[in-house]
Amino acid sequence: MTSRHISLKDLAKELNVSISTVSRALRDHPDISSEVKEKVKQLALSKNYTPNPLAMGLLKQETRMIGVIVPDLVTHFYASIISGIEQIANEMGYFILLASSNESVEKEKQAIENLLKARVEGFIICQTQETQSTEHFEALIERSIPLVFFDRICLSDRVPTVTVDNKAAAQKITQHFFQQGYRRIAFISGPDQLNITKERMAGYLEGLKQSGLPEDPELIEHCNLSFESAKQAMTRLLDSANPPDAVFGINDTVAFAAMQKIKERGLKIPDNIGLVGFTDDFHAMVVDPPLTSITHPTYAIGQEAARLFFQSKDNKQYSTPVVLQTQLIIRKSSQKTCHGDHDDAETAW
Repeated sequence: MTSRHISLKDLAKELNVSISTVSRALRDHPDISSEVKEKVKQLALSKNYTPNPLAMGLLKQETRMIGVIVPDLVTHFYASIISGIEQIANEMGYFILLASSNESVEKEKQAIENLLKARVEGFIICQTQETQSTEHFEALIERSIPLVFFDRICLSDRVPTVTVDNKAAAQKITQHFFQQGYRRIAFISGPDQLNITKERMAGYLEGLKQSGLPEDPELIEHCNLSFESAKQAMTRLLDSANPPDAVFGINDTVAFAAMQKIKERGLKIPDNIGLVGFTDDFHAMVVDPPLTSITHPTYAIGQEAARLFFQSKDNKQYSTPVVLQTQLIIRKSSQKTCHGDHDDAETAW
């Protein structure tokens, strides 16, 4: 036996009145008699009737739902950001509908279509690594549908965005390596079109310059952010004529892949080669050695993205990009000069 949500239509049919009469009776409309109001309310109570927020929202052209699209729903990075979005959304009386693009631009486009069919009022999105054309985003802008990007962003001159200071963070990583005595510092980068690739590359190069180290194209490798692609990039670095003594991975997945390849070669971290990641995944603390990484204020990113969404929705105006600061969490994987009792120490910079 199945049960379903009791609707206004069900109540109206049983009382032999119109749906509008039932609706107005439940809202204590003055045009409805006290007797009819009492009958409607008693029946609604006996049937456990509750208002359907979606149906009510459609009548007001407001569903109070926000579509949130992320590359995956598994990692702590996105889960924490989603929690921040949800907290602000709930405070505003809104709900979020989640979709994962799984790093596929086609799934990203499909997610937008599906969420529009579900009548979301707008979107908060972290784009996929495959996304190059922005036509599907521009179509939303042309329809005046609120849109906010976070972390991986585009159209930042037209759409509110939330990012961290990627350049400053990458610069800090390079300088940290230099201070630890490393001199051939490599960077395993990501897809060229991503803002995080461009910004972290700029920080890496600036860090080399400030440390008095030369730029060396042989120390820069690219991957598609997958574990296997990152391992292949690390293999190329280790097989080069003059391999690096330190590696900066564009994210922690890349750094973990590099760590595995380094260990397969019988090299010691951090003595033979230092390693730093970016995003400070939970696993950074439990791998051996613990991974130095840049930690994001993920919950705050989600909160700021949601705040920008409501500002955009209410004001219909472009908002200044929000750029948050990060911390370099220093652990054993990059502490070449740290030995003895303090090997497991963790410090923030």
